[in-house]
Amino acid sequence: MQNKETGSKVVKWVLIGISVLFAVLFLILPLYTVITEALKQGWETYKSAVTDEYTVSAIRLTVEATVIAVVINTIFGLFAAWAVTKFHFRGKKLLTTFIDVPVTVSPIIAGLIFVLTFGRQSILYPYLQQLDIKIVFAVPGIVLATVFVTFPFISRELIPVLEAQGTDEEEAAALMGAKGLTIFRKITFPHIKWAFLYGVVLCAARAMGEFGAVSVLSGHLRGKTNTLPLHVEILFNEFKYVPAFAVASILVIMAVIILIIRSIIEYRGKRAK
Repeated sequence: MQNKETGSKVVKWVLIGISVLFAVLFLILPLYTVITEALKQGWETYKSAVTDEYTVSAIRLTVEATVIAVVINTIFGLFAAWAVTKFHFRGKKLLTTFIDVPVTVSPIIAGLIFVLTFGRQSILYPYLQQLDIKIVFAVPGIVLATVFVTFPFISRELIPVLEAQGTDEEEAAALMGAKGLTIFRKITFPHIKWAFLYGVVLCAARAMGEFGAVSVLSGHLRGKTNTLPLHVEILFNEFKYVPAFAVASILVIMAVIILIIRSIIEYRGKRAK
C-alpha cells in the first residue's frame, strides 16, 4: 500500500515538474525576453517605439480588424449554433463541416485563396474595379482574413452547451405562447452566456495575433495595411531589434489582459453552475 502511495506521489511530482518546465521554457522565458529586450535601451527608447506613427497606425488597424471580426463572428456564431442545435434541416452536417474549415486550412493558404479570388487574375476583379472596391493589399482584405481565421471560435463554444441544454424548456415556453426572441432572451441565452463570452474572448485573442493570412493579403504597406504582428516582423527584418520587441510587448500586454478576462469568465461560469 505504501509503495503504491509512494509511486503515485512520484508520478504526481514528475508530471508537475514536466508541466512547470514546459511553462517556463515556452511561456515565461519568452515573455521575460520580450519585456527585457523591449526595455534594454531605456524607457525613452521604448516610448519612442510604441508611439511611432507606424506603430500607432498598426495598433489602430489591429483593433479595427479585431472588433469587426468579433462582431461578424458573434452574429454568425449565435445564428449557426442555434440553427445546428435547435432545428433539423438538410445540410446540417455540411454547415458544421464548413464551420471547421478555418481550423483545418493553413492561414497562409487561406490568404492565397483570397488573393486568387479577389486579385487581378480573378474574374471578379473587373467588377470590383468598377465599384472601386479594393480587397487585396487593402484594409478589407485584412478584415476578411481576420474574420476567416476566427470563424469557428464562438459557434464551437456554443454548440456543445446548447446541445447539452436540449430543447425541453424552449418547447414548453413556445407552448405557453412565448415568441422566438423572448425564448432566446429569457431561456436560451442565460444558459449560454458564459460560453458565449468565453468564445468572444478567444475570438478576439486569435484576431489580434493573426499573422499568416493577413501577411499574404496585406502587401506590407506601412501605415496602411500593417497590423501589429506584421509591424513587428518588418522592424525585426530591418535589424531594429529593440523597437521590434517594444512593439511586441504591446501584444504581450493585450494577451495578458485577455488571459485575465478569460480567467474571470471561467471563474464566474463555474460559480454560476
